[in-house]
Amino acid sequence: MTDHTQEHRTSLVTRTVLLTSFVAAIVVLVAGLISYPLIRSAEVSQSRATLAHLADLTAAAVDRGAGDGRRDELLPPPLSATLRTEQVQGYLVLAPTTAVPGVPAEEMQELFTHGTISIEGTNDDGPVLIEGRSLAGGGAVILQQPVTVAGGSAQTGLLRFALALVIGLLIAIPIGFFVARRMVRPLRAARDAAYEMQGGSREVQLVPEGPSEVAEIAIALNSLSAALDVSERRQREFLLSVSHELRTPLTAVKGYAEALADDVIEPGDVARTGAIVAGEAQRLDRLVTDLLDLARLGAVNFHVNPAEVDLQELGADVAEVWRTRCEREEVGFGTELPSQPLVISTDPMRLRQVIDNLAENALRVSPSGSVVVIAIRPVIGGIEVEVRDSGPGLTDDDMAIAFEPGALYERYRGVRPVGTGLGLALVGRLAKGLGGAARVTGAPEGGACFTVFIPSRAAAPDADIP
Repeated sequence: MTDHTQEHRTSLVTRTVLLTSFVAAIVVLVAGLISYPLIRSAEVSQSRATLAHLADLTAAAVDRGAGDGRRDELLPPPLSATLRTEQVQGYLVLAPTTAVPGVPAEEMQELFTHGTISIEGTNDDGPVLIEGRSLAGGGAVILQQPVTVAGGSAQTGLLRFALALVIGLLIAIPIGFFVARRMVRPLRAARDAAYEMQGGSREVQLVPEGPSEVAEIAIALNSLSAALDVSERRQREFLLSVSHELRTPLTAVKGYAEALADDVIEPGDVARTGAIVAGEAQRLDRLVTDLLDLARLGAVNFHVNPAEVDLQELGADVAEVWRTRCEREEVGFGTELPSQPLVISTDPMRLRQVIDNLAENALRVSPSGSVVVIAIRPVIGGIEVEVRDSGPGLTDDDMAIAFEPGALYERYRGVRPVGTGLGLALVGRLAKGLGGAARVTGAPEGGACFTVFIPSRAAAPDADIP
């Protein structure tokens, strides 16, 4: 594990914690901005109601004190103490023309006309709540309370609220760090597994854990590990099979060449020996050609060159060649070809390569007395090329891997006649390159039925095969 990857792992945890902390801070700020006006408004309303009640009590006490003739003390001590505690300043007004700080003249007139006012004003100390009540014996009382006093409890409540949120934020940070570490743990395990697979290990198995998205990464890596194991095993088997096929003709060529060099071949056997060497060399050439074609099918320099192809003529040429081959092996041969010209646009060389590879494969597995059938028929959107045989056939498992290089060769080597395992792989990739597809099913004759669909119009000239 490098320091660089460690930094990235730590950065993910840190960023997660910072993100959650930032979100929490934004929540605190937004909650404070929204809560403060609401709390303050509620507190001011409550203070106004309290001040109004005090104004009523004060007016009643003044009327009662005036009626009892108590000039020195109009308010009872408990009420006076309450007014001082609430920082309420009172005014006794005898006429509407009396000036009171913060009370406009029109509001003073309103007080003496209707008997009450409830307003906000401004005096020398700043904004104040104002409540006025008229007296029964004439005049009025006016109480004023600073707005800062009225909203003080709101500020205190807001500070407590903010403190609680900050404490919650401080608690959330370590919790967020712990949660982030727990979430990152399966990701670290997935990273380590990927490094193991990069190093060649194919026995990596992760336990899916964490959120569903993270667990799916573990499942995907397990599937990737299994797929890589299967792919590499097939590649090894393919290389082994190709090596075996190369070694056999090379051994023959080498042996006869040494015999010729040592002059141990009788003069009458030289021609036969040369024919054997030529046959083995031709076999090697065919194998190398198949390998090159497979390599080119995955490269950018393998092209499709479409041309107008009459399938009736192409089918006749194919039938002439393979009828002779089948007669030589004492295998029956049949055709199902178009009875009239059938023209499509495709690469004639590649199409012939598809047919020849399928026919070669069918003839190889067909014993004496069996039959091989080549059919070409029009279908919606193109044509189908079909090669059937009455050989041993294929199982469902065989059909699933029939077009993979060397798969059937490795499975049936030594059991039945098999080739290099490259021909069917070429067919599958050529079919895809021509814009179609290849499949295999059971044949009515009892063996295998290989079918290749080719569209009526091929790709543009020189188009690359994917």
